[in-house]
Amino acid sequence: GFLQSRVVDRPVVDQTSLPERYDFTLKWTPDINQPAAPGQPAPAPAATDVDAPPDLFGAFQQQLGLKLEATKAPVDVLVVDKIAKPSEN
Repeated sequence: GFLQSRVVDRPVVDQTSLPERYDFTLKWTPDINQPAAPGQPAPAPAATDVDAPPDLFGAFQQQLGLKLEATKAPVDVLVVDKIAKPSEN
């Protein structure tokens, strides 16, 4: 949920089959094309510092052993056809 709402501009589908929830800190250098989180400034251009953290995809691979990849997968979608105010009764 965090990745989809604050980091990437497309749906994120968990295909790890890991049943647990994990708390971790991921350090990466934001990409200039990465959307800014609500209320946050746009990411700065990629750092030229050799000690700077990797991009998001590299950070996932190096720090968590997970791979983020763009692919097509089925996702649930909620469609609202009509909205009306409730009646007074």
